[in-house]
Amino acid sequence: MEPAKQKSRTGLILLVFAGLILVAAVSWAAFRGADSEKNTASPAASPLPGQPANLATIEERTRAEPGNPDAWLALGQAQFDAGRFAEAARAYERGTAFAGGRADIWSALGEARVMASADSPMPAAALADFRKAAAIDPKDPRARYFLAVARDLAGDHRGAIGDWFALLQDTPPGAPWEQDLRRTIEQVGKINTIEVAERLAAVKQPAPHPLVPGGSTATAPIPGPNAEQMRTAAALPPHEQDAMVQNMVAGLEAKLQANPGNVDGWIMLMRSRMTLGESARASAALKAAVAANPGDTARLRAEAAALGVR
Repeated sequence: MEPAKQKSRTGLILLVFAGLILVAAVSWAAFRGADSEKNTASPAASPLPGQPANLATIEERTRAEPGNPDAWLALGQAQFDAGRFAEAARAYERGTAFAGGRADIWSALGEARVMASADSPMPAAALADFRKAAAIDPKDPRARYFLAVARDLAGDHRGAIGDWFALLQDTPPGAPWEQDLRRTIEQVGKINTIEVAERLAAVKQPAPHPLVPGGSTATAPIPGPNAEQMRTAAALPPHEQDAMVQNMVAGLEAKLQANPGNVDGWIMLMRSRMTLGESARASAALKAAVAANPGDTARLRAEAAALGVR
């Protein structure tokens, strides 16, 4: 794996792990006061949440939960990482049958079709998938990226670069696709003699919102697992890392449903969703957080704005 991609995966694992620790800390602190001798271990020392799943395990999940779009999404991701693009496309297509209103599955399907194509850099079916994703969520980063690719292939190089810059301006620093996006802008600019270096240096990505008092959970440095846990995570194959992250995010969401009063936890969930490129699900998390914590609406919306959540 390229060092930049490994770094972005590691950062994502750190981010979601931090969210789980943050949510778990509330209940852990309550028990610590009652029995300090039995609760001396920090939650940060616990094993990584979410057991890494191999491809066979993920396939078994789709058989056990054939109507669960997340199961098909996980299978598609695993097959995609294994280079089985046509199979990934079939898995994503099954997912759209159960969650046709989710932009992330449509854009993933389009990407798999692009990679599976032997004769076209942008198959018509893939372009249709990206357009569906963008119609559902105009901020879906994968759809925006590939729609700009289609524009570049059609000969509108400046228009494509403009679209990629707009995506970069909405991209949280450290998002998994950030470095690839920057390289794409540089390469297309170089090939077509379009100056982009100054614009890349000047681009402004999402920053802390001025309404957030006393620092921002949305932009704060990320705590995380210890070195041994991170070595374990980094040693996993890419598809198992992806499955682990998905399990961790699902675990974080489940904990918040059980403890909806944890405002910082909701912010970390939004941050995780945006880092994964799931802007619609980040917006859903914001709505759930506001509904559960109406007294913290101003802070939640300010932190969401810092993340680019609408």
